[in-house]
Amino acid sequence: MRCVIQRVAHASVTIDQTLYASIGKGMLILLGVEDDDEHSDIQWLCKKIVNLRIFSDGASKMNLSIEDVAGEIMIISQFTLYASTKKGNRPSFIKAGKPGFAEQMYRQFIQEIAKLCNTEIKKGLFGADMKIDLRNDGPVTIIIDSRTRE
Repeated sequence: MRCVIQRVAHASVTIDQTLYASIGKGMLILLGVEDDDEHSDIQWLCKKIVNLRIFSDGASKMNLSIEDVAGEIMIISQFTLYASTKKGNRPSFIKAGKPGFAEQMYRQFIQEIAKLCNTEIKKGLFGADMKIDLRNDGPVTIIIDSRTRE
């Protein structure tokens, strides 16, 4: 399981020209799933994310978590995080999880992160053509892959 976490001043997702969800200060999380992922990947990644200290304290040091700043979270499924560009110029997505499995893991990820923090989790619509608008704060962008946790 792989994610890109962006610290944002605000973010929104639009589907079919209609605002679907939005957040203020917080994290926009792009989540990619592969078929080998397990529930332990979800648990580890969610715990890591809610404890990640990427928000600035009074001394402008990244020392605060999403909970510390009462931030919001938006999670968007993103199969393209498993793009392979080894051959040619057209990305291959063979490592991305199959849609049924990936959607199940995406939903479990949302449930798990909701258990760990005191904020409503906003999300996109799995498989939809989404337009994401955001203002990256910092910019701060962190990539975490559950395969590299050891």
